[in-house]
Amino acid sequence: MLLTTTGARSGQRRTTPTMFLADEHEPNLVYVFASAAGAEQNPAWFHNIVAHPDDVDVEIGVERHRASVDVLPEPRRAEVFASQAGRYPGFAEYQAKTSRAIPVIVLTLER
Repeated sequence: MLLTTTGARSGQRRTTPTMFLADEHEPNLVYVFASAAGAEQNPAWFHNIVAHPDDVDVEIGVERHRASVDVLPEPRRAEVFASQAGRYPGFAEYQAKTSRAIPVIVLTLER
């Protein structure tokens, strides 16, 4: 998936490739994970989303969508993260490398 956000400080549009998890029950919901490969700091795109949650675009394959953003609270964050880590064990390794709880963001795609 390509995630396009507006820079928190620069105001410039930035596009970042990210892995995502489609919601099993809601086709307009996808989850992204601010893992930064287990770094101690969240990735820049996460800061951009928090700063400009109403200015997010998503591209999945040939489909492009505007998206609204919510950072998942516990315990839902842990549930979705565990699901992703079960599918892609590298995510469990990322969590083990860092002391922070890796944020999970739900994107609601506008259709």
